[in-house]
Amino acid sequence: MHIEHAHSFTKEDATARLRALGDYLQRKHGIRVSWSGDKASFSGKYMIVSIQGEMTVGEGRVSFSGKDPGLLWRKKATAYIENKLRTYLDPATPIDDLPR
Repeated sequence: MHIEHAHSFTKEDATARLRALGDYLQRKHGIRVSWSGDKASFSGKYMIVSIQGEMTVGEGRVSFSGKDPGLLWRKKATAYIENKLRTYLDPATPIDDLPR
């Protein structure tokens, strides 16, 4: 599964926002997120779906690559990830207002 998402932040600001998303995923769903520079690796399980992947922050773009959860969950997983990226990379929302 691969998702590309555009953003209007500097690479550093986008990374800070996505680190907040990583904090949220760890706290809310127990998904382990580890960062190395501008790349995050994550793994865990949500309900019955195994989650594994990487996210890379670039200038103007975030790339997400992850294990395909299968036909039954693919559409929901894609919608969830795209929604979180839209929320955390929304310039109208101050970083301090993002859930952690």
